[in-house]
Amino acid sequence: MTRSKDSAKQLKVKEVLAEQEDFLRELIQQVVQQVLEEEMEEALGAEKGQRTPNRLGYRSGYYSRTLTTRVGKLELRVPQDRQGRFRTEVFQRYQRSEKALVGALAEMYVQGVSTRKVKAITEQLCGHEFSASSISRINESLDEELAKFAGRQLEEEYPYVVLDARYEKIREEGVIRSQAVMVAIGINWDGRRCVLAVEMASRESQSSWKMFLEGLRERGLTGVQLVVSDDHAGLRKAIREVLPNALWQRCYVHFLRNALDYLPRKADDDCLTELRWIYERRTGEEARQDLRAWLSRWEARYAKLSLGRGQHRGDADVLCAAIGASQASEVDEPPGKTE
Repeated sequence: MTRSKDSAKQLKVKEVLAEQEDFLRELIQQVVQQVLEEEMEEALGAEKGQRTPNRLGYRSGYYSRTLTTRVGKLELRVPQDRQGRFRTEVFQRYQRSEKALVGALAEMYVQGVSTRKVKAITEQLCGHEFSASSISRINESLDEELAKFAGRQLEEEYPYVVLDARYEKIREEGVIRSQAVMVAIGINWDGRRCVLAVEMASRESQSSWKMFLEGLRERGLTGVQLVVSDDHAGLRKAIREVLPNALWQRCYVHFLRNALDYLPRKADDDCLTELRWIYERRTGEEARQDLRAWLSRWEARYAKLSLGRGQHRGDADVLCAAIGASQASEVDEPPGKTE
């Protein structure tokens, strides 16, 4: 588990989201279509079908327009008015702000839909401000699309699953609280990463992780052979209950961070480098031998390592699963895969 100041994990999730072209294409298409509708309403001074003396004109159907983007082709319906005066600058401006829009939408999924971010990107996209009600409607459409993505059925197997949580500050009933954001990333047989789920919980616990994993299983998660996570006791128990046939591997990054607890800030670079090398061993026995040699070499200089000797020995067993997983990912047909 990391805190909100650590942005590396958030960037990683956003990178994985950027690979979900189908999801992002549908989401961006929804946003751009909604922007076109809101732009027409602003131009006419009235919503679709609204009776008002302030109306400046009337709609006259749509024409189709295809917009090519980095996430695929967007099929859009551009509104028209009877007088033919309506002109949209969305397409010209979109080409300049497309990258920012994709990044903003990915960040919205990770952190929740932000009115401020939607307002900023739509103003950049269209060149003028939208009303608060217009922004709220765009947010609602985003919420619906994100809910569909979060509840979609998982059609393929994900033999490798990475689980972790981070804490974010949220406002709830006027009070700012810290809540856990639980994330699951799956890796399929082709090595492609996919965000399987992102959910909120009041805190990390066995029960919250169990509900999270049961939700994944109900949505069709199958074929899990290896789960990677930190050493959170509740999480490990939940994995054993919900995914009893899967091996568990302690996260490499968390392992190294925990090892730093036994080292001073200005520890020898060779000490840390040799610790990382243990993960490159080909067998569990090699890993155990290297870990014993590493402890023997460095504990005389760094006395705290002797206090963590038992913990490090236990981690040597975890390395067996890590090494087995890395070997499986290096062959064309991973063992256990069935056609």
